[in-house]
Amino acid sequence: MFWTISTQVIGGLGLFLFGMQMMASGLQKAAGDKLRRILEVLTTKPAVATLTGIVVTVLVQSSSTTTVMVVGFANAGLMTLSQAVGTILGANIGTTITAQLVSFKISAVVFPAVGIGAFLNFFGKRRLHKYVGQAILGFGLLFLGMLTMSEGLSPLRGLPVFSQIMASFAHRPLLGVLFGAAFTALVQSSSASTGVIIALTRQDLITLPAAIALVLGTNIGTCITALLASIGASLSARRAAIAHITFNMMGVFVALLVFRPFTELVMDTGADVARQTANAHTIFNVASTLLVLPFFKYFVALVTHLVPGQEQTIEVGPKYLDKRMLKTPAVAIGGTRQEILRMASLAREMVGEALQVFIRDDRKLMQQVLQKEELVDSLEKEITIYLANLAQHSLTIEQSQSVSGLMHAVNDLERIGDHAQNIIHMAEIKMEEGLAFSEKALEELTDIYSKVDAMLEQAIKAFKNEDLSLARAVVEQDDVVDHLERTLRKSHINRINEKVCYPPAGVIYLDVLSNFERIADHATNFAQVLLGEF
Repeated sequence: MFWTISTQVIGGLGLFLFGMQMMASGLQKAAGDKLRRILEVLTTKPAVATLTGIVVTVLVQSSSTTTVMVVGFANAGLMTLSQAVGTILGANIGTTITAQLVSFKISAVVFPAVGIGAFLNFFGKRRLHKYVGQAILGFGLLFLGMLTMSEGLSPLRGLPVFSQIMASFAHRPLLGVLFGAAFTALVQSSSASTGVIIALTRQDLITLPAAIALVLGTNIGTCITALLASIGASLSARRAAIAHITFNMMGVFVALLVFRPFTELVMDTGADVARQTANAHTIFNVASTLLVLPFFKYFVALVTHLVPGQEQTIEVGPKYLDKRMLKTPAVAIGGTRQEILRMASLAREMVGEALQVFIRDDRKLMQQVLQKEELVDSLEKEITIYLANLAQHSLTIEQSQSVSGLMHAVNDLERIGDHAQNIIHMAEIKMEEGLAFSEKALEELTDIYSKVDAMLEQAIKAFKNEDLSLARAVVEQDDVVDHLERTLRKSHINRINEKVCYPPAGVIYLDVLSNFERIADHATNFAQVLLGEF
């Protein structure tokens, strides 16, 4: 009997998780997959950040995913602690939507949802139809998983030992909290844990007090994902993770103090234990958030005290572009130059960090580079639009040439960011396929990087100081890098022919080498803007 129960429950849980993932994927694609941009922009005020966290978590169907994204942004310096904390509060509320959905008895729509969703996903002609079909299919599979778990758990009603364990959670809520936290940390999904709890209530295997104790535990267990993501990360990322677990533990502590009145309140919110359990999950998270928001700055101060240090952030969006200055072209061009210098520094940082990812197999740094790449792309669009608007005003011939040159400069910097992203992609292949590189190969990549980085540094300095002689020196260095790239390429091909190097690793090496050479080309183009050679 144990084998039958365990296989059916595990299979049902697998269907539940797969359906949840599929539904989230369809919703994200249908929404345009701009969740990162939403998190970057709409989190300036605590209340707005909380609402944003709710919306994003509903779309990704996982508070863990949202909090990991937030930790990633904080690690890259793209989000302040206040923004991160506000978003995490919203994520806690957003994740209760899944519990609300699965608590309804809508088994009649499960198979129609699977059928309609599959039809749209496989036969839809427009992308939107396919994405909506994927979301509906995921919705159906999620509920199919719930039904499978519920049916699989039904034989447990005849086991006195199981009934005694569940009864102990009702009499000793702290034990239920610990069990719920441990199980959620294991599956790394509070939605999945809550789904299992609701499945238990459907079979009358668990009472409301025990269910509430377990649900409280899921709120602590879900923090493990963010904590793992913050290991070895920046100060801001660690603070965001600590804020998550501190907030949830404080909420659970208060709920345990008023456990009996809280349980009695929840009993009046639904007709059956499944609905009451889902409502308890929602009420707990909403109430916790509403209690903290009035004291938000004090909570942030507490987290800062728990994890002391100096926080570093990168301002998202343009910093020096002022639309009011468009009527004064000279000032507008000066502001644009400052923004381009900021963009150039980010692009240069990305190149260095991309090489470190490649050499050290650093996945956390990989996320930081990819987030910076999004910021560089965003700045390229904003600066280009600003310059296009500036070009509509009365400009002198010299100013018109300057605007044209700046547009070329922005494009080259964006392309440098793209090449850094390409190197990240090569690093990902290297990690996934377990490709080994010789010390000689890594030394050669470091060597060409050092020359390319020197070119970038000089090009940025020349642009900042309008130093024509330094700009010419950068242009002259392009031939040096080209010659080095050809030499290293030939040397590496010889190593492959001599079977010193593994061919698949050799292909990756040559691609990285080529990307560094192209970065040098764009650094040269950036310097040529100053010389008027664009």
